[in-house]
Amino acid sequence: MGAVVADDGPSGVKAPDGGWGWAVLFGCFIITGFSYAFPKAVSVFFKELIREFGIGYSDTAWISSILLAMLYGTGPLCSVCVNRFGCRPVMLVGGLFASMGMVIASFCTSIVQIYLTAGVITGLGLALNFQPSLIMLNRYFDKRRPLANGLSAAGSPVFLCALSPLGQILQHEYGWRGGFLILGGMLLNCCVCGALMRPLEPSNKSEDTKEPAEKKVKKKLLDFSVFKDGGFVIYTLAASIMVLGLFVPPVFVVSYAKDLKYHDTKAAFLLTILGFIDIFARPICGMVAGLKWVRPRCVYLFSFAMIFNGFTDLMGSMSVDYGGLVVFCIFFGISYGMVGALQFEVLMAIVGTQKFSSAIGLVLLAEAMAVLIGPPSAGKLLDATGRYMFVFIIAGIEVTTSALVLALGNFFCIKKKSEEPHTKEEAAEREELNKSEDKTPEDAKVDSIEVEQFLKDEPEKNGEVVTNPETCV
Repeated sequence: MGAVVADDGPSGVKAPDGGWGWAVLFGCFIITGFSYAFPKAVSVFFKELIREFGIGYSDTAWISSILLAMLYGTGPLCSVCVNRFGCRPVMLVGGLFASMGMVIASFCTSIVQIYLTAGVITGLGLALNFQPSLIMLNRYFDKRRPLANGLSAAGSPVFLCALSPLGQILQHEYGWRGGFLILGGMLLNCCVCGALMRPLEPSNKSEDTKEPAEKKVKKKLLDFSVFKDGGFVIYTLAASIMVLGLFVPPVFVVSYAKDLKYHDTKAAFLLTILGFIDIFARPICGMVAGLKWVRPRCVYLFSFAMIFNGFTDLMGSMSVDYGGLVVFCIFFGISYGMVGALQFEVLMAIVGTQKFSSAIGLVLLAEAMAVLIGPPSAGKLLDATGRYMFVFIIAGIEVTTSALVLALGNFFCIKKKSEEPHTKEEAAEREELNKSEDKTPEDAKVDSIEVEQFLKDEPEKNGEVVTNPETCV
């Protein structure tokens, strides 16, 4: 059950691109929904927390920030746990932590206690579910990976549409304490999703496969060699800038509508609109990213998505009524969905399957500090100015800057290098191709006969041939 060898993602195992992978995709859908929608849905309870504890906007914004910071900042810890124990047991423990944090938070008597329970403990539990689910999705899908990432990412808006109105109802019927308690019970479903993460194993367990399996136990728990890849460094820098402003508008849009004197239910409905649009944007973007012409240029599509998102924030800063906020949520849902569908697909394409478990942990750690200071700094700005316009402008500038860093860095620093072979294996393969072009027609005919005879004698076995060099390091 989730042993080190089984979860190491051996290069000899071919991605099924279906089968049990659809069950894994369903589990990733649920986990992604809880991980990303939960910090935004909790914002529904902010007004009541402000009244009970006598605090400001920036104080309540720390709850969402700590949740996201734990989701991001514990990335290396999750990578080590996955490489040591496997995805399934890590996710089961994470589900228990996520539920326990919200249950304990329902009995808290100060905002600091809520930071430690709903923020730290629940955030850690969600992190221990989120990262392993992405790793397993990357293992089970190859050709259909962009589509799988888009469908998995759609869990965030689906849960946002459901959790925001549900949170409003729970707050009205049971108060914030009862709402936290019920949400804690719902988070136990993360354990069910963890049970779906069956490790991939080679179909033929011969003696030849046992020796490599023993060597994989000695694998590094955290591989820092990914920093030698210029594409990874540029991606990490751009993503860190992006998350400074990416999560700010969804956190404050409900409070913005309430300050305009709209009813609480009507204000919460804005997140439902945003989520509903986001539901369709992510799978469609995943399908587009999987097209033959688009997939090699996926990084530029990701840059466009970030520019679109930043421009939407800038336009949203001019909203003065409910209609303007509705229009903002529609376009923000489209751009946010594109970013959500592409962010991890681009990372997977950059580092490959073997290093993805370490790469995602290091990327999330780099983003953690930005996530931690993003919404609270926006809350401080709101407390100082009393105007949401400046909050949305700053968020838009940050996201747009990250898009320029990614696109320009990739174009000027990576494009030329990508034309040269990166490894000895690639160089050898290219040399073989050059030799084959110099062969005479007679030699080619002899080679074709030998290949045909070899294929008759040695049929291809599943789990022994890797057909896509992109996912094999």
